[in-house]
Amino acid sequence: MLKRSLILVFAASLAASALAQGSPETVSKIIAEGKGANKTRYTLERITGEFGARLTSSTHLADAQKWAMEQFKSFGCTNVHLEKWGEWPVGFDRAKTGHVGRMTAPFSRDFEFTTASWTPGTNGLKKGPAVMEPKTMADLDKIKGKLKGAWLIKLATPDAKPEDRAKILEAAHKAGILGEVTGSRSELVLTGGRYNIEWGKLPTAVQITIRKSDFDAVTAEMPKGKVELEFDLKQTMRKGPVPNYNVVAEIKGTEKPDEVVIVSGHYDSWDGPMSQGALDNGTGSSVTLEAARLLNLVGAKPKRTIRFILWSGEEQGLFGSRAYVKDHAAEMDKISTCLVDDGGTNYWGGFVGLETQRSFFQSSIDALNAAFPDLPMKFNAVAKMPRGGGSDHASFNAVGVPGFFTMETGVSDYNYVHHTQHDRIEAAINAYLVQSSTAAAVTAYNLACADTMLPREPKTGN
Repeated sequence: MLKRSLILVFAASLAASALAQGSPETVSKIIAEGKGANKTRYTLERITGEFGARLTSSTHLADAQKWAMEQFKSFGCTNVHLEKWGEWPVGFDRAKTGHVGRMTAPFSRDFEFTTASWTPGTNGLKKGPAVMEPKTMADLDKIKGKLKGAWLIKLATPDAKPEDRAKILEAAHKAGILGEVTGSRSELVLTGGRYNIEWGKLPTAVQITIRKSDFDAVTAEMPKGKVELEFDLKQTMRKGPVPNYNVVAEIKGTEKPDEVVIVSGHYDSWDGPMSQGALDNGTGSSVTLEAARLLNLVGAKPKRTIRFILWSGEEQGLFGSRAYVKDHAAEMDKISTCLVDDGGTNYWGGFVGLETQRSFFQSSIDALNAAFPDLPMKFNAVAKMPRGGGSDHASFNAVGVPGFFTMETGVSDYNYVHHTQHDRIEAAINAYLVQSSTAAAVTAYNLACADTMLPREPKTGN
């Protein structure tokens, strides 16, 4: 009797989790193809190998967007297009390879280094002595004859007051230094940059950051004698206005095509000289593309439209997704959810949302846990949808549309890669890419086939 009761309870739980679910046969096909012939790694290799890092406003991103559109079309997606969200006054391009940074005397040492985007390059290989940043204008006057053609070594904690230091650096550049070299606080060098500059007021100072151990090696040798450095920064600025786009593609819904489930990741990245934009966010972009491939390949017929979006401008402030939400304000009531993959190479560990949303995800979680028992997923219920956050889901949550930044789970250290020289394909974990892309396809399909759109928080009227 007890055994029969347990069976009935188990059957009831399966029935509950099966509510608002797509065709089990389609789900099985997605999982079989996702596990057996997954192409996420291949897609990531294409993106990082052919285009490298993809800064918003760069030709690398523009070329990668055209390629992504071709992929979506080849999969069978419809309504594939670029959707403009704005313009920037200056574009920036950094070569994928060929950058040089090293100490050449008293011995050779290659550096790990970066420069801010939207700053000038060296216009060829520039070699010169290392000269320590002077503490005062009087000290600068003493070494003025040594500054032309030299690399100025900037201290992390200078003795000069900020206003005095600015005058010292300005005078050093007028004296003809090649550029400024600063040490990172750690073995990581982080790339950033200010996009909102004017063509008539472009920055002119070459400013380089090298990792701490490289900087320590340089400063340790300087008291002993002559130290020489050389850099070749292959980067240029391009006069705008530069149009910026998101890539959009769809599988049209069969019954409720005006209701939409979004699967997305940001395609843009920072572009340090050693970075490929692989984990931030080539992985999420590749997962989005693979989800589209899987769903088309198995002939999925979702009731709602599944829309795939590769955002841009995310790194500078969620520009692509914020503009999308604003430009499509009249459609927000028809967006069931926006799923965002932007946590690096770790796998989809689940979702954080309202208790009323749990049953909408449970059938997918159950199927994926059965398929990937070593990579478990779960749903964590909270009283309110999370607000804020540094990725594109936040743009949707801000207007009441359920947005999910998946619970990225695994062994990858995102901080080690995030905006650093280590954001390369070697750091991508294939087993996680397989699970994530399969999870994206299954989850999107089931949500698109649910009886209703995903529940939302009650409106307060404010």
